[in-house]
Amino acid sequence: MRLDGKVAIVTGAGRGIGRGIARRFASEGAAVLATARTEEELDRTTAWISKRGGRTASVVADVSHEGDCERIVEEARARFGPIDILLNNAGIFGPVRPAEEISPEEFDEVIAINLRGPFLLCRLVLPEMYERGSGVILNISSIGGKQAYPMGGAYGTSKAGMLGLTRSLAAEAAPRGVRVNAICPGPVTETRMSQRLGQALAERLGMDVEEQREGVLRGILQGRAQTVDEIAAVALFLASDAASAITAQAINVDGGIVYY
Repeated sequence: MRLDGKVAIVTGAGRGIGRGIARRFASEGAAVLATARTEEELDRTTAWISKRGGRTASVVADVSHEGDCERIVEEARARFGPIDILLNNAGIFGPVRPAEEISPEEFDEVIAINLRGPFLLCRLVLPEMYERGSGVILNISSIGGKQAYPMGGAYGTSKAGMLGLTRSLAAEAAPRGVRVNAICPGPVTETRMSQRLGQALAERLGMDVEEQREGVLRGILQGRAQTVDEIAAVALFLASDAASAITAQAINVDGGIVYY
């Protein structure tokens, strides 16, 4: 198993991409501390892992709060030991409106969850990774952090900021044995976030939801959406020793939308 004996924190693990990655990591031997804001969803994630013989625990927490981030890290250490992998996935899309209609409070909420939270967790786990001389941080960004899209200024800004954080941390961490990378998914239409975004965009643009979805898919070289399993497979690769020479990268898993 590719992550045998590793300890991983996965945020936003209650559903969607985070849940898929938590399951994949556990299936490959990692002890997974799953965290999210909704206890019921977390319980389903940990029950799935436990039923299959995996090691897991959960913490209900909001990564935008510094105290909650400290609890996440402390619980992972207490239950499983030193942290080998941090997977920053928790995030929200925020308001689907043009910038002039987004309030400062709404903008701040998106930045706090999508960007400040990962920063808080990174600064908590890096010292022990440096001391050990090994570790992996993976940030789930988005093609929206690379390419311009309307109606998502707060989200796009937060995901572009995550790419900047990824690169700067990678530059600091590489000489000390720690790898930092990002994954930029395309539309993963099976997730609740993607479905709600599609609905909001269709309403805003006066379109049928299916018409809006098909328009997005036509812009993908493969002509289809991406899946949670496809994102999880790339996360597993980057977290494993098979990616030992890869750091400071932002890997697109988008079926061919963005080419850099």
